[in-house]
Amino acid sequence: MTVDELQKETPQPAKLGLVGWLRWFWRTLTSMKTALVLLFLFALASIPGSLVPQRSVEPDKVALIYQNDPALAEWYDRFYLFDVFTAPWFAAIYLLLFVSLIGCVLPRTSTYLKELRRRPPTAPKNLSRLPYHARAEGELDVEEAARRLRRLRFRVATGPGWVSAEKGYLRETGNLLFHVALLGLLVAVGMGSLFGYRGNVLVVEGDGFANTVAAYDRYMPGSRVSAESLEPFSFTLKDFQASYQLGGDKRGQELDYTAKLSVNDSPESPARDYDLKVNEPLEIDGTQTYLIGHGYAPVFRVTDGKGQIAFDGPVPCLIESKPTLTSGCVVKVPDAQPEQLGFLLQFLPTSVRLTDGSHVSAFPGQLNPQAKIVGAFSGDLGVRSGKPQSVYQLAPDDVMKKLKPLAMGSKAPPPLAVGQSFDLPDKLGKIEFTGVKEWMTLQIAHDPGRMPALLASALATVALVMSLMIRRRRVFVRIKDGAVDVGGLTRTEGSGTGFGEEFADIVKALSAGEKDVR
Repeated sequence: MTVDELQKETPQPAKLGLVGWLRWFWRTLTSMKTALVLLFLFALASIPGSLVPQRSVEPDKVALIYQNDPALAEWYDRFYLFDVFTAPWFAAIYLLLFVSLIGCVLPRTSTYLKELRRRPPTAPKNLSRLPYHARAEGELDVEEAARRLRRLRFRVATGPGWVSAEKGYLRETGNLLFHVALLGLLVAVGMGSLFGYRGNVLVVEGDGFANTVAAYDRYMPGSRVSAESLEPFSFTLKDFQASYQLGGDKRGQELDYTAKLSVNDSPESPARDYDLKVNEPLEIDGTQTYLIGHGYAPVFRVTDGKGQIAFDGPVPCLIESKPTLTSGCVVKVPDAQPEQLGFLLQFLPTSVRLTDGSHVSAFPGQLNPQAKIVGAFSGDLGVRSGKPQSVYQLAPDDVMKKLKPLAMGSKAPPPLAVGQSFDLPDKLGKIEFTGVKEWMTLQIAHDPGRMPALLASALATVALVMSLMIRRRRVFVRIKDGAVDVGGLTRTEGSGTGFGEEFADIVKALSAGEKDVR
C-alpha cells in the first residue's frame, strides 16, 4: 500500500469551521477561569492610574512631566498612561469582563433554579460508609424524624423507612449574588461614563468659578452629557489657609489646608460660606467638588518700555519641590511695547541664602517670600501665531531660539522681595513683585453610578461572606427494626471542617425527647 493510499484510509481530524471556532471562543470567554483572569487584568490595568498622574485629576503634575522629561511624557501618552481609565485597552478588558460575567451567571442561574426544585436524593442503604455516621437513641419513626429535621431548617424528603434532608443552598446563592454584584459594579461604572462628567479647574484666591463648560481647564463629559446637564452653581475662593509642621523630623510636612468658599447653589440662591477640605467635598445636587492640590500664585506687575502697565496679576506656578513648595513661574507679556516680554521665574516661599550666594527655599510656608528671575527675554513669543501654547511654558523651542536674552545667569538680579522691582536693560521696562496669593486645584465630578457602585460593592461583600461561610450538607436517616441510623456529608469540597460538631447536635436532636427538641 502506498503512502497516498494509507493517508486516504487514515481518519483525518474534523475541521472546526467558523461555527466551531465561534463556539470554542464563547465557551472559553464565558468560563470561570477566563472571568478570573479578566478580573485580575482589570485590577492590574488600574494600577498605572494610581502610579502615573492622570490628566483628569492632576493636570499640573502631567504638565510638569512634559516639562522635565518630554520624551518620557510622549511614551506615557502613547500608551494612554495619562488617561488610563479612558484608554482603548482598558475599555477592551472592561467589555470582555462584562460579557464573560454574563456568560457565567446566566447558565449557573438556570442550573441553580433547577437544583432548588429538585428533591433531596434517596438515602443510601449503608449509612456507615458516609464520612459521618452515628446511631440515634430512642424510638423514632419517619414522620417524627422529618419533623425534627425541618425544625433544624433542613429541606426534607421521605420514603419507606428513610429520611433525606439537605440545607446550605445559600452558598450557591452567595456565589451568584457575587457575580451579579460584579455585573452591577460594571454597569455602575458604565453609567458614570455615559451620564457623568468630570472636570479640573485651577482657582486663585479672590477669583471665582461658575459651573459652565467654558470655565473648566479640562472638561471630560460622558457621551450622553450636554452643556445644559451641568448644575448651575458657582463659588468664590475668599481665602486659602495651609498649616505645616514647624519642627522635628517632619518639619515642613503639611498638617491641613482649607479653602474658604462663598457658594451660590443656584443663580437665585443666596451665598453661603463653606470650608472645603481634602476629604470633605462640596456636594450640590449630586455634583461633588474635591480639593486635590494647592500652590502659590505670586503677583507681578510689568511696565513696558513706553511706561504703560502691560501686565498686572497673579501667576499660578508649578511646584518644582514638594517639601519646600519651590515653584516655577512663567510670565508672558505679549502686549508690551515696543517689544513683547517674557519671564522665567522661581518662587521661594521661605528664601534663605546659602554660603555660595545662591538662594533656596527652606520651608513651604510664606516666611520670607521672594521671586528669583531665572531669565528675562524680549521678542516675538509666538502667542499670535495660532498655534496652541502651554501657560506653563514661555515658548516652544523653535521660538525660544529667536528671543533676545535680557537677564540670565550672572546678569540676573538677586531675588526680589515683595515690593521690589527690576529694571530691564535697554529701557524695555521693569517687573515688580507686588504680592503673593495661593491657588487650589479642584476636581468637579458628577457620577450617577456612584451610589449603585456602593450598593453593588456592599452586596459583593455580603455575598462573598455567604459563599465562604455557608456549607452545603446532607443528612440521611434510616429506620429499621427500631434502630435509627444517621449519616451525613458535606457537598462542598474542603469545607468539612466544623461539620462534626453540627452533626453531633443533629444526632442529639433526633435522639431527644419531645420537650428537648430545639
